[in-house]
Amino acid sequence: MPISDTFAVLAQMPALLYTIAGVLGLIVGSFLNVVILRLPRVMELEWHRECAQLAELAGSGTASVPDQALSLANPPSSCPHCGARIAPWDNIPVVSWLLLRGRCRDCKASISARYPLIEGLTAALSIIVVWQFGASAEALAALVLTWGLIALAFIDLDTQLLPDDITLPLLWLGLLISLTGLFTDSTSAIIGAVAGFLMLWSVFHLFRLLTGKEGMGRGDFKLLALFGAWLGWQALPQIVLLSAMAGAIIGVALIATGRRDSQQPIPFGPFLAMAGWIALLWGELITNAYLQWSGLAL
Repeated sequence: MPISDTFAVLAQMPALLYTIAGVLGLIVGSFLNVVILRLPRVMELEWHRECAQLAELAGSGTASVPDQALSLANPPSSCPHCGARIAPWDNIPVVSWLLLRGRCRDCKASISARYPLIEGLTAALSIIVVWQFGASAEALAALVLTWGLIALAFIDLDTQLLPDDITLPLLWLGLLISLTGLFTDSTSAIIGAVAGFLMLWSVFHLFRLLTGKEGMGRGDFKLLALFGAWLGWQALPQIVLLSAMAGAIIGVALIATGRRDSQQPIPFGPFLAMAGWIALLWGELITNAYLQWSGLAL
């Protein structure tokens, strides 16, 4: 059946459409847990290998490479406490965690509630995306971006890193999608990618010039460039404003409640990801509402 016919059928059965989106979100969320946990470790191992190669080229030969094979697929999932292999029936998203009452079947050690949280969050956001875009190509593209943003946000929270392995493929995908005009045209996408990078690059260097400190990571430049590629340069001011407001409010709240030291850096990536996702779904609606409120609507 052609994809357009499939979309037409699903559009007539919204309950089935949302169920598919939710189940798919749970499955993808389970995989995202692996990505969030392992990708930073894979990157660290790769950095060690590169350092060892540089040391060897320099003739020092002092750098060592960890004797560990790790990828997103291998080794299979296991309990972080006792190392017991997790059986497939204990790896069903959300359900297995609830049935096991959040504990390992073998050693009974507690399993973090963040795993089902990410699975549930991915399912919920997937349903919202499909609810907003319906059964369409826009929904499929937006789902891919949503899943990538979830991984980026949690990795940044854990490690203050925004891996190029996720950011750059999504940026290029946004530029390719602009050829179809799903979210914006190619000209706006190309300008948006360049402008998004340069906006935060300029802020970074101005802040460093004034304070002598680095106010954000370079991964933030690429993340904003990603949104410029997907949504066009027109969406960038809204995304920067929303992310700055959210970061300021949450940052002040964390410091005021003592949950964060004022000298401790707060990752900006999650706020950018949240603002960009909101702009993806409701950016035009927000802009029109503001224009009407300010009396600038044509």
